[in-house]
Amino acid sequence: MSNAIENGKPFSPADAVGYADGSVVSKTILKKPSGNITLFSFDAGEGLSEHSSPHEALVHILDGSAEISIAGAAQTVQAGQCIILPGNVPHALKAVERFKMMLVMIKS
Repeated sequence: MSNAIENGKPFSPADAVGYADGSVVSKTILKKPSGNITLFSFDAGEGLSEHSSPHEALVHILDGSAEISIAGAAQTVQAGQCIILPGNVPHALKAVERFKMMLVMIKS
């Protein structure tokens, strides 16, 4: 697992963030006024409680699978799949098993 992500160099997002027992790990790889890209890993049983953001976001599951609820409707999202979290709509994430994701937040 690499700690630094270099501009202009290929990298594997799933390898750029590691798992930690009983924890959620995050690693911001780009942060700009227009939005940011953050990698996350969730140990089994961990999650993010229901919240909302004024910005739309794309979640790309990199490893494992997650239960993602949007406006109270839960669905399982598997490695290789993406889901869009609409702005101003409550959502939550739960790790039924360990998973990694890339979050791309677009600010308007």
